[in-house]
Amino acid sequence: MPEGDTVYRTAARLHAALAGKTLTRSDFRVPALATKDLSGAAVDRVRPVGKHLFIDLSGAADRRLSIHSHLMMEGAWHVYARGEKWRRPGFTARVVLRAGDTEAVGFDLGVLELTAAPEAAVAHLGPDLLGEDWDRVRAAENLAADADRALGLALLDQRVMAGIGNIYRNELCFLAGLHPAAPVSAVPDPAALADSAHRLLTANALTPVRCTTGDRRRGRELWVYGRDRRPCRRCGTAIVRGSLGTGSGPAAERVVYFCPACQPVTPGSGPVRRRTGSAGR
Repeated sequence: MPEGDTVYRTAARLHAALAGKTLTRSDFRVPALATKDLSGAAVDRVRPVGKHLFIDLSGAADRRLSIHSHLMMEGAWHVYARGEKWRRPGFTARVVLRAGDTEAVGFDLGVLELTAAPEAAVAHLGPDLLGEDWDRVRAAENLAADADRALGLALLDQRVMAGIGNIYRNELCFLAGLHPAAPVSAVPDPAALADSAHRLLTANALTPVRCTTGDRRRGRELWVYGRDRRPCRRCGTAIVRGSLGTGSGPAAERVVYFCPACQPVTPGSGPVRRRTGSAGR
């Protein structure tokens, strides 16, 4: 699933292409919005909130509206010159927005809706790691609120802080020296962990290659994610790939990666199932 930095870059690209322009065509390819026509609406701004993306409009027949989308696992927004060939199949397009000679196309969007109350759609989220109103104190309080919860699950909970996905949760656990199954109570300083998350996402907000190690050379960008059975960059121990919990929900489906030496199991840790086979992400 695209993480907060990916959505941030997507919003920046769409904002540069659409903001200040008037839509000359809109084509929604989902049943609930198929009859909506936003022609004549002005694009005020495009903004991310965690993993959510909003295109704020004014001057449409419905007055002020926002196009709310979430990329989920497979979604993407592309910007094209009018008439340029799309890089994804047309049948995967969920919305096409045209402003003069610019076309923005949303493909395979997991969420697509029009809303007059955009803030209500994200009211449940914790502090946005890349937002102007980032609040480290509230993020730390949210994280510490459920002391018995596995850290690897808490970090994926967007109600704690918004923007972390599976890559960052694995990298943050490694940088903290904590096993993903360790309870939140094992975190010595929740505010420091929140700061680390904020620092990592900010550093990668506008870069095409995500990096947590400080070494952007190909193959050296990450500490543990996707490195099953490869040597730990710190101690040489083989990285382990597994999954948290015993359920079948989204959290259990996303794999964890950890170094058993640098991130030893601590008292109170929950179960981790080792996974073998191709390196699913």
